Amino acid sequence: MKRKSFAQARCPVARSLDSIGDWWTLLLIRDALRGPRRFSDFVESLGLARNVLSARLRRLVEAGIFEQRPAEDGSDGLRYQLTEKGRGLQVVIMALRQWGEDNLFGEGEEMSVQVDRAGGPIRRLIVQATDGRPLRPEDVNIEPGHKRSRARAAEAGPGSA
Repeated sequence: MKRKSFAQARCPVARSLDSIGDWWTLLLIRDALRGPRRFSDFVESLGLARNVLSARLRRLVEAGIFEQRPAEDGSDGLRYQLTEKGRGLQVVIMALRQWGEDNLFGEGEEMSVQVDRAGGPIRRLIVQATDGRPLRPEDVNIEPGHKRSRARAAEAGPGSA
């Protein structure tokens, strides 16, 4: 069954899911956030079938999320690294991780720990107004029809044009 494309949807969430909406894709991005990876690194880390991995990586390269580079050791292999667009997904991965920590692990159940390079804890992500106030879902309205430039200006705050 062919999946429905959301590439032309008016909703940014739907368009995002069109590019990164399956679990293998998000796990590939999670692994690549640690640095460039070879095809074999992904196979070993995820246990993913080579044909599925190949198709996912090809789609991510076409979407501008990954780029292929020659292996640094001079071998014939390629390495895959996130583009700036791909690195921007770090916040998505972190938000999913924190939601999973809060909702999918029982008391005392062991899970992997996420720390910064210096070994310190990472601050919880929260949705905030431009003045820093935390926002709950009921505090947010999603309005159709705003252009990207208008949304970016609002995000930057007053007087930042």
